[in-house]
Amino acid sequence: MLEIVLICAIGLIPPLLSFVFFRKMQMRAQSRLRAAVQAAERRQIQRLLSLPADYHYVEGVGALIGDSTCRYNARSAQIRCAVNPSGPCKECPYYESIASPTNPS
Repeated sequence: MLEIVLICAIGLIPPLLSFVFFRKMQMRAQSRLRAAVQAAERRQIQRLLSLPADYHYVEGVGALIGDSTCRYNARSAQIRCAVNPSGPCKECPYYESIASPTNPS
């Protein structure tokens, strides 16, 4: 009788160990996934905080930096102006309003 109990106990040890290790690995994977999501959220917040002050989104066009009323605006999220790419737009000698005529005669 003792031999039968011993054989059953030995037969149940591998599935029990497998279950314990599976649960441990599952909890570890969930914690790593949670940490990755939190890191991605932190990176997104840092990216949003590091945007230039003149960054804005225009519906149908996309993200722009610089003065969107200037004729030389590059209409890009990376370059402000075709003439003065690094900016700044305030008091730029090349500023020309889109509404102003090209040849004032």
